[in-house]
Amino acid sequence: MGMTISEKIIAKSAGVSLVKPGEIVTCSVDIAMIHDSSGPRRQGPRLKELGLNVWDPSKIVVISDHYVPAVDTVSANILKITRDWVKEENITNFYDLQGICHIVLPERGHLKPGLFCVGGDSHSPTGGAFGTFMIGVGATDMTAVLATGEIWVRVPETMQVNWSGKLNEFITAKDMMLALCGRIGLLGADYMVCEFTGETIKNLSMDERMVLTNMTAEVGAKTGIIAPDNTTLDFLSSKNLKEIDMELCSDEDANFATIEKFDANTLEPQVAAPHSPANSKNLSEFRGINIDQAYIGACTGAKLEDLQMAAKILKGKTCSKTTRLLVAPSSTKITAAAAADGTLEILTEAGAILLPSGCGACAGLGAGVLSKEEVCISTTNRNFKGRMGDQDAEVYLGSPYTVAAAAITGRIVDPREII
Repeated sequence: MGMTISEKIIAKSAGVSLVKPGEIVTCSVDIAMIHDSSGPRRQGPRLKELGLNVWDPSKIVVISDHYVPAVDTVSANILKITRDWVKEENITNFYDLQGICHIVLPERGHLKPGLFCVGGDSHSPTGGAFGTFMIGVGATDMTAVLATGEIWVRVPETMQVNWSGKLNEFITAKDMMLALCGRIGLLGADYMVCEFTGETIKNLSMDERMVLTNMTAEVGAKTGIIAPDNTTLDFLSSKNLKEIDMELCSDEDANFATIEKFDANTLEPQVAAPHSPANSKNLSEFRGINIDQAYIGACTGAKLEDLQMAAKILKGKTCSKTTRLLVAPSSTKITAAAAADGTLEILTEAGAILLPSGCGACAGLGAGVLSKEEVCISTTNRNFKGRMGDQDAEVYLGSPYTVAAAAITGRIVDPREII
C-alpha cells in the first residue's frame, strides 16, 4: 500500500520508512512559527521556569500580527514581551509589524515542499499550499516543541477533495471552500488531512491555493495540503529557495479515507451566514440583506489578488453611504505592491478606509470591530458569534468580489451583477 503526501512527510520526519493512519510517532520539526498572541508571553515564562532555552533559534520564526499596532497599554506590553524574548533567545527570524503570520511565513521564504512545520495558530495549515505538512498547536504543545524540536503526532487519515472543471469569472477559491464547509460541516474532516486535487486546483494561483489550505481549519481538519507543481516552483524560486522536492505526491495506491468531488463549472458565488462557515449556501439565498460594514482583511482575504479582485468591482464606483468599507492588507509587502500597481488608489477612491496590516478585526482586535446588532460581510475565514466584536453582531462571509459588491450596494448582491 502506498502513502499520501502527508504520510510521506510524517514518515520522513519520524525517521521511518512507512506510517499508517492511527499510528503515533515522534517527528522532528523543521520550522516552528509563533506570534505575539500565542507565543512568547505564554511559552517564555514556562521555559524560564524549567530553566530551558529554545532548541534551535534558526528554526523558529516569530511574527507580531495580532496586537499591532498597539492600541492600548495591554497590547503594547504584549508586544514588548515578544520583542524582549526574541532578543533573549537570539532569534533572527523576527518579523515585527510586517503582516499576518500565515502570509509572512511563505512570503519571506520559510516554507517549501516536504517540510514538517508547526504553528501556534489554528490557521497554520495555510502552509500546506506549498507542499508543507503544517499543523496548528496550542501553547503547551508549542512550549515542548520550542524546548525539544520534536512533537508526537497521531498519523491522520486523508480526505481527497477533488475539483474538476474551470471556475467561472468572479468565482474564487473562497467560494470553493465555503462550498466544502457547507457540504461537510465544521467537523466533516475531523483530524484528517484535506488533500486538494484535480484540474481546478492545478489552475489556481498560489494566493488562491492558500485560501483552500487555510480554511481546512473550518472543517476540523488537522491540516490541508496540495502537491507541488510548476506554480509552486515559480513562487518558491522567486524566494531563492533551493532543493525543492518537486516529486512529492501521493502514490497511486495511497489510501484515502473519503473522497469529496466538486464541479467548478457549476459553482455559484457562496455566502456563509452567521454564526458558522458551515452555514454556507449559494449567494442567492441571502440576496438583499443590508450591510453596515464590509471588511476586506485577514490571512484568507487580503492578499494581493484579493485586493485586486475587490478593485475590479470597485473601479469607477462609490461605496454606499450606509456601508463602510475597511481594507487591511495582509502584509506590508502586499500594501506596497497594491500601491505600486494602482489597486489601493482604486479602493480608496471608491471610499475604502485603509487599515494597518495585521489580524485586526478578524480576531476582534484593533480597528474595525463591530457594535451591537451591526451586520458585516467579510473576507475572513470565520464568523463565529462575537469573534469580530459584539456578541449580537452578525457576520457573513464571502469572496473579495462579493464583499466589494456589498460595499457598493449596501446589501448582499451577486458581484456579477455589478460589472
